[in-house]
Amino acid sequence: MAELKTKASGKSVERFLRSVKDKKRREDCFIVLTVMKQITKSRPKMWGPSIVGFGKYHYKYKSGREGDFFLTGFSPRAKSLTLYVLAGFAQYDSLMKRLGKVKTGKSCLYIQSLDDVNVSVLKKLIEQSVKHMKKRYP
Repeated sequence: MAELKTKASGKSVERFLRSVKDKKRREDCFIVLTVMKQITKSRPKMWGPSIVGFGKYHYKYKSGREGDFFLTGFSPRAKSLTLYVLAGFAQYDSLMKRLGKVKTGKSCLYIQSLDDVNVSVLKKLIEQSVKHMKKRYP
């Protein structure tokens, strides 16, 4: 069975975020870092080379595959700041309508700039997703 490539490491989150070249993206990262720390009450960890993750849960699929992953996190990608909302977005329709200018994937939220979103709504979205994940994976 293939091993999960994205694992927690002991690398420095601060050093990684300070290395983000785009000043605005770097500033946004430090804001998201603070928000996610407050919500999860967890210390951030690097997951793989470019994801800052918070908390951890253990999953086990019917196939027998299992592993550990972060509850929520983010990554300063080249095109956008990517937030990992692992509960997905289907159950958060009313929040998504008020969030602002974003794109989504299955569990990824792509933000060009925090100036484009309602940060209060973003906080609620992250809070509800983390709560959902903790309930689903106690």
